[in-house]
Amino acid sequence: MKKEWIFILIGFMIFTSSAMSQKTTQEKVVRFVIHTDYGNMQGYLYNETPRHRDNFAKLVKDGYFNDLLFHRVIPGFMIQGGDPNSRNAKPGVALGSGGPGYKVAAEFNKNLIHKKGALSAARQGDEINPEKASSGSQFYIVEGRPLSAAYIEDASRKNGIQYSPEQKAIYESVGGYQWLDGAYTVFGEITEGLDVITKIASVQKDARDRPVQDIKMTIKLID
Repeated sequence: MKKEWIFILIGFMIFTSSAMSQKTTQEKVVRFVIHTDYGNMQGYLYNETPRHRDNFAKLVKDGYFNDLLFHRVIPGFMIQGGDPNSRNAKPGVALGSGGPGYKVAAEFNKNLIHKKGALSAARQGDEINPEKASSGSQFYIVEGRPLSAAYIEDASRKNGIQYSPEQKAIYESVGGYQWLDGAYTVFGEITEGLDVITKIASVQKDARDRPVQDIKMTIKLID
């Protein structure tokens, strides 16, 4: 009889622990909205990249990104922001070197790809950053374009990444920028307002890919 009670107790503890774990995972889903004059983009941060998730969420809570610019935009590729030097930056000033004074260790995950809407961390080049550590604040959002099956296979061979049928289908239908996979940390995605990415990527820009007219952002967490 005692053994039966022990088994029941252990089963209850396992069930309770599992339920608490699922609840904790659900509670950790961090959602955000990026406000711009071109529209709003809503999305969420991946739990699979906890260092980047927690860092981005903290900066948002602190108001770090508010009034910063999307300082680099390339149609068919991405839009980039998060440089604190872009706040109140004069026209024509080169941007892209600023940050909070620290980096975030890379968190590569083969299940997280650079599809359209992917939120990823910018970083310095391999020659001075061989560990591929991320900028503490600069990020980019992928626009990309739909890719052909042949292109996907060619890129897969060259970057050494094997894609699942589901990932290939995403790149073919939704699009993205496959060459960045495994080299830059993807830590979230835009789920609403994908058209805003294209609008921003298509604006007039200077020789440094900085928009001629400033595009400011305000980022807030969604409860």
